[in-house]
Amino acid sequence: MYPALSVVETVIREERLEIRDSREASNLQSPILWIDSLGGMEENLVRRAGIPFQALHGGGVHGVGWQLPRNVWRLARGWFEAMGFVRAYQPNVVFVTGGYVTAPVALAAWLNQVPVLMYAPDIEPGLALKAIRWLARKIAVTVEDSRRYFDPQKVVVTGYPTRPELAGAAREEAVRFFGLDVQRPTVLVTGGSRGARSINRAVLAALPGWLNDYQVIHLSGQLDWAEVEQAREALPVELRTRYHAFPYLHEMGLALAAADLVVSRAGASALGEYPLFGLPAILAPYPHAWRYQQVNADYLVRRGAAIRINDEDLQEQLDAEVRALLADGARFARMQAAARAAAAPGAAKKIARELIALAAPGRGREVEDPRQGADDRA
Repeated sequence: MYPALSVVETVIREERLEIRDSREASNLQSPILWIDSLGGMEENLVRRAGIPFQALHGGGVHGVGWQLPRNVWRLARGWFEAMGFVRAYQPNVVFVTGGYVTAPVALAAWLNQVPVLMYAPDIEPGLALKAIRWLARKIAVTVEDSRRYFDPQKVVVTGYPTRPELAGAAREEAVRFFGLDVQRPTVLVTGGSRGARSINRAVLAALPGWLNDYQVIHLSGQLDWAEVEQAREALPVELRTRYHAFPYLHEMGLALAAADLVVSRAGASALGEYPLFGLPAILAPYPHAWRYQQVNADYLVRRGAAIRINDEDLQEQLDAEVRALLADGARFARMQAAARAAAAPGAAKKIARELIALAAPGRGREVEDPRQGADDRA
């Protein structure tokens, strides 16, 4: 959802749209409508950005075992809901980035002759995006390697769209925010918004030794937060001040700006956010996400910007890899340079302009002020 949010916020700025968020049906009058799955954390984050939100049913159909019949029913129900949203809202263009709701919304748009712009964040697209790629009028991808999965005539390589607040984060502000010692290297650990148990436990095992030499910003996710809090309270007082642990952090830009090295999963954000800050990365791909994260990690490893550790090897290898990298100044500098070389600034603006161009032939695009008519909806 983060790359989608980056693009949407860019469209709002580029088009000077006035957004009126509402929890009532009247939010269909907004120039932007966000549709996502029920029961996730997405709604809170989208509403935090001031964007109207509608939820629909959905479910995966790959590797779900006994849950498959239920998920197929939820998917069918979601399609009827998506048809209702598209017909009520009458959009000029639909933007999809993957996930359970992608297929019903894209199909509903296609059946109503609404152009679809797809963005594939991961290098190898997920099953939902592969299934509906033929519905898309235009397909944006993060890197050139993704072109082979799609009709090359539809593809535009844009890079990964990072959130505007990330680019504005300064190291000096980050040091003040976390209360860091500028003389010590800072290791950022993140398992994504929901956390990564194997990373968390490998970090907690290495933590007392790390804190003698480094300081750590640890975004654990909610699942393991009680365990992380307990480990923090067990630290000696002089080490505890070097350990900055959070279940979740909205100020992610400051965490990235403060870090010298990041330890994380290899979701698509690793392709955009770490290069933006020139951050060397130690990546442990999530083993149950097909091979998408492995492909992402290997892309950065081949370019010299990352080290890959398999999930099952974290306990044995993570401590040694962090220490070896931070002790080798020349190698660390090479990885920093490689990370910076992989950056693609301006990706959100590129995708936003593709989106606006697709919407342009639709109704009301000749009206500059969206408040002048209900038909001027983006």
